[in-house]
Amino acid sequence: MRLSEVADLLQCEVLLGEERLDSIEVRTCFAADLMSDVLRFSHSGALLITGLTSLQSIHTADVADLAAILFVSNKIPAQATIDLARAKQIPLLRTWRGMFDACGVIHCAGLPRAVEV
Repeated sequence: MRLSEVADLLQCEVLLGEERLDSIEVRTCFAADLMSDVLRFSHSGALLITGLTSLQSIHTADVADLAAILFVSNKIPAQATIDLARAKQIPLLRTWRGMFDACGVIHCAGLPRAVEV
């Protein structure tokens, strides 16, 4: 699924990387606020869905080679977080939907979860 499709489905505001939305293929998604879980269980190329807007989310996405970060519940990261994401070339989106709702919408649209079973 293209990141642009995710943005449309979840009525996202694109905070960073709008010019790349059509070119990024999101293979899976992983929802968490514990970045240690993301590092342990997510897969490269996944979309991270989180409410954590700190620098840690950007560092985690970079280390885990994630496709993008989607912030839920209309949360807005600080400018330092956006600046780090820009430097790391990690697209940032946000939605008014909560985590459960956002996951349900994209799951129903066919995006699988990124977790080791």
